[in-house]
Amino acid sequence: MSAFDDTKQTIEKAEQILYKTYNRFPVIFDHGKGVFLYDTEGKEYLDFGAGIAVCGLGYNDPEYTAALENQAGKLLHISNLFYNQPAIDAGEKLLAASGMDRVFFTNSGTEAVEGALKIARRYAFNRDGRGGHEIIAMNNSFHGRSLGALSVTGNDHYREPFAPLLPGVRFADFNDLESVKALVNENTCAVIMETIQGEGGIYPADAEFLKGVRDLCDKNDMLLILDEIQCGMGRSGEMFAWQGYGVRPDVMCVAKALGGGVPIGAFLACGKAATAMVPGDHGTTYGGNPFVCAAADKVLEIFEKRNILDHVRQTGAYLWKRLEEFAASHICVADHRGKGLIQGLQFTVPSADIISRALTEQNLILIGAANNTVRFVPPLVVTNDDVDEMMEKLEKAL
Repeated sequence: MSAFDDTKQTIEKAEQILYKTYNRFPVIFDHGKGVFLYDTEGKEYLDFGAGIAVCGLGYNDPEYTAALENQAGKLLHISNLFYNQPAIDAGEKLLAASGMDRVFFTNSGTEAVEGALKIARRYAFNRDGRGGHEIIAMNNSFHGRSLGALSVTGNDHYREPFAPLLPGVRFADFNDLESVKALVNENTCAVIMETIQGEGGIYPADAEFLKGVRDLCDKNDMLLILDEIQCGMGRSGEMFAWQGYGVRPDVMCVAKALGGGVPIGAFLACGKAATAMVPGDHGTTYGGNPFVCAAADKVLEIFEKRNILDHVRQTGAYLWKRLEEFAASHICVADHRGKGLIQGLQFTVPSADIISRALTEQNLILIGAANNTVRFVPPLVVTNDDVDEMMEKLEKAL
């Protein structure tokens, strides 16, 4: 049997076994190295998707892998009824990098959003002695697939099949401060938004808008929740995208690149939000276990030791230049948006076709976003040479 036939049979088996909520590409990846992935037939692929912005250090980083192997040989899980050193170490580094006061480790970004929403509701309950509080979210946003996270996701396509969702959520327009002001009332307890909208098409917040929302929250005793699940952990060129605006949230959600590929998320809080919840208000069985926290601890250590942020700024600027040149020379490109190594090209031709041809004809991995946008979120260790190779493949695919 040929490798192709073997792949075909394996995919057919997967389609019989796995719950059908994804339309997967017909590739089975076996291993990776740096910014390249290799399928079971031995083909090499240049990866500009990074597992949806997760694998910030790329694949098979020796130092990262050794840290996982070391912890796997010691202790994987003990529950949050006890302390563990990797969680303390990772938490200390994460607070130092963010300037926040407290951290709670979760299993995913969606769970981080759930915890952030609970902080907001609990804070308002403590303040007013009652429930019934409202949250302002943004149209065109994406915060996750659980019912709570879906309730603050501003896209009817995701929401409608699962209604009714959480009550008390109202939607404003991203980068339109007046639309936010119009929704504030005595029941509003928080505003939640992505600092850079990812799934919605790579839209960074305007500085005036973000600062305006921060001021609005301060004046009305509301919490500002910033979702940095995709745009955080160095992807914008700052450790967290909001740091480039000089605006600190009350609560922040992180995940994806935090674990370098191991499933871990976190919500962080500062000031009045850091003490809103009390023992018994929230919990997790797996979240913050020694194994995933050892991974996050090593990721944070490598970020600092290898000056990952400086590298992202330099390579991100080069990617911006190359994509600007591409946009200027192709009338089918409607817009170019983003920061650092989270950028997008909006096309007037079907972006799904470009992504498919890039994969099948050029062995280039790209992922899509809303509004016919191709998203460029490579591993943060990508080089200028990798960018040049990607641009050549993209040109051919188009």
